[in-house]
Amino acid sequence: MELTREEIAAVAERKRAAYEAVIGLEVHVQLKTASKIFCGCSTRFGDPPNSNVCPVCLGLPGSLPVLNRQVAELATRTALAINCQVREQSIFARKNYFYPDLPKGYQISQYDRPLAEHGRLEIHVPTGGAGKKTRKKRIDITRLHLEEDAGKSLHEGLPESEAKTYLDFNRCGVPLMEIVSEPDLRTPEEAYAYLTTLKQVLEYIEVSDCDMEKGSLRCDANVSVRPVGTEKFGVKTEVKNLNSFRYLAKALEYEIDRQVALLESGGRIEQETRLWNTQAGRTEPMRSKEHAHDYRYFPEPDLLPLVMDAAWVEDIRRAMPELPAAKEARFVEHYGLSDYDAEVLTANRALADYFEATAAKAPNAKTAANWIQTELLGALKEAGQEISRSPVPPQALAELLQLVEDGTLSGKMGKTVFEKMFASGKSARAIVAAEKMEQITDAGEIEKLCGEVLAKNADKVEQYKKGKQALFGFFVGQVMKATRGQANPRRVNDTLKKLLG
Repeated sequence: MELTREEIAAVAERKRAAYEAVIGLEVHVQLKTASKIFCGCSTRFGDPPNSNVCPVCLGLPGSLPVLNRQVAELATRTALAINCQVREQSIFARKNYFYPDLPKGYQISQYDRPLAEHGRLEIHVPTGGAGKKTRKKRIDITRLHLEEDAGKSLHEGLPESEAKTYLDFNRCGVPLMEIVSEPDLRTPEEAYAYLTTLKQVLEYIEVSDCDMEKGSLRCDANVSVRPVGTEKFGVKTEVKNLNSFRYLAKALEYEIDRQVALLESGGRIEQETRLWNTQAGRTEPMRSKEHAHDYRYFPEPDLLPLVMDAAWVEDIRRAMPELPAAKEARFVEHYGLSDYDAEVLTANRALADYFEATAAKAPNAKTAANWIQTELLGALKEAGQEISRSPVPPQALAELLQLVEDGTLSGKMGKTVFEKMFASGKSARAIVAAEKMEQITDAGEIEKLCGEVLAKNADKVEQYKKGKQALFGFFVGQVMKATRGQANPRRVNDTLKKLLG
């Protein structure tokens, strides 16, 4: 029973609050290795179709898989980062199913004995209130297991009778981690926050480029609804291959509303796999999926159990970089930043490193944080550039902040200089010297300038002295105009007050 979008919207609007969603995510992550999981073929993206293949990843008779050691290392690093228990021994299995881009007719994966289990991740979920506040929530992680990726099917042509499908096996055997959460998520916002946090961790520990456009990070969502206050789970559906954060949120919103509307209309939820149709803005049925044992898992006979040496795991733990949550807490403690500022500046490792490099040379860490969040990130966004390609390096920004701090530049002049730095790549001192932008701070010179302005506006001085206090801003503006904004504003204010009595 498929309802129209209009039918779903009409029912869900009235009944959504009576139901609670239960969401679990299965996140597939391509590991950043030069070669595939069981052979030496390149994992390079974008090479000509079927150019990075061999008998092993094509599943030809007589070929034998050999596990890539770096795959085990990167997966273990991830397991430790998301607080999983690494199994001393894990088993590879054959997951049997037929699809044209799976040449062996099975996928080598892990099933009942995965690499790691029982993890957790703390997320920040926006509350929707003022001040950009968030609430923390712990999401438990069921398992992390390894598997090989399948190939890629490319469909071309309409109508269907004339359509052709092309197969590119370059992706066959690219190493994947699958990270499965417990059904602890209750809203699309929580799912979005979980995926964002997980991606952040994966990028910090440098196990994947997490490029969703290239398929390095893909997500399947298991969704069900139940009446508020009940404990029993409803029948779930699986929404496959969500390859952007925005599509994840939209697909979950639609699927939750669809299930609520279906139950309220007297229908029944079918356990099935569904796809998100971007153009139509709806999930659509793909296939029925009753039980996992449809895959007929059995141990992979060509691979030995993966035995993890405890000393090796400990070496990996010691070599781990500082994780986002720890870095965020340190930024608050060490630099005196607000929770919000620390959260923004640790959003990715490159940004956090940029801030620390700037703060090490800048006169004030809080000022550095403000300039990075407003001026720098704003300019980068407008230019469509990443922080790693900023034309203003950390030491150059720190130099600019020092010029503002010591009074060489006013705050407003500093922003003008920053714009010129971003556009040209030149240093602040070079721009200030070339354009004679130093702030006028000499008390005698400022008093002379203020006196000239007052003399030219004697009538307004009389009005000011008779009580028209608003004219004070006019006098300040005239002095700043006469000096092209280079007079020190605080000293101009103080001098005018003294001269006006």
